[in-house]
Amino acid sequence: MAEAAQPAIRTRGLNLWYGDFQALFDVDLDIARGRVTSLIGPSGCGKSTLLRSVNRIVERLDYVRTSGSIEVMGHDVLAEGVALTRLRQEVGMVFQRPNPLPISIRKNVLFAHRLHHPGRRTRTGDDEVVERALREVLLWDQVKDRLSDLATGLSLEEQQKLYIARLLPVKPSVLLMDEPCSALDPEATSAVEELIWELRGDYSILIVTHNMAQARRASDECVFMLMGKVVEHSVTGDMFVTPEHTETADYIEGRYG
Repeated sequence: MAEAAQPAIRTRGLNLWYGDFQALFDVDLDIARGRVTSLIGPSGCGKSTLLRSVNRIVERLDYVRTSGSIEVMGHDVLAEGVALTRLRQEVGMVFQRPNPLPISIRKNVLFAHRLHHPGRRTRTGDDEVVERALREVLLWDQVKDRLSDLATGLSLEEQQKLYIARLLPVKPSVLLMDEPCSALDPEATSAVEELIWELRGDYSILIVTHNMAQARRASDECVFMLMGKVVEHSVTGDMFVTPEHTETADYIEGRYG
């Protein structure tokens, strides 16, 4: 029998404390490569904390401490000597509300690329980077004739797509998304969900959402968390139709959360 593919993200015995408060308890989780996995659960259950642990952004708070292990594409990201800049190239992060830089659309796309690849570049090469990234996020046709316009003038949907486009030229393997549609209207939410589905395969995507319909529509697998613990992890369709745990069923059916 062939070995299962190495997961994009693997945690073992992951615990995390904010000062004296423990937010994560012995989290063991394998996030599949090339798939969309949603993290669901009530507010305060540890979803965003887990997400932000993967690229260690949570450590910006100096009272955070962790134990256990986190691997990304087979590499221990908690090991001594890990370069956070390199880690955050590998693991891109998309937040709830897009925050484009107050510069042109073109310069936004090139910003991280220039930061991580400071060597000599050509105008033609940069143009190719911009077009490829914007096509990948399904934005090229809307903005190709106004690349010099300020990015802050885009709609929220376009800003969120642009933010994702800004990550892609540095070639991440994993995309973390913390409620990326919470600031969007239903039509824009649908467009971003379509984009997420288009990106799967080329990227491994872990998304936090409070929207049960979104989790069901836009993920291959689903992880239910409660009080800092993983209760259940399964194929999305299975979780929503035949959850294994009473707590999962109660949450999905709206009895709490």
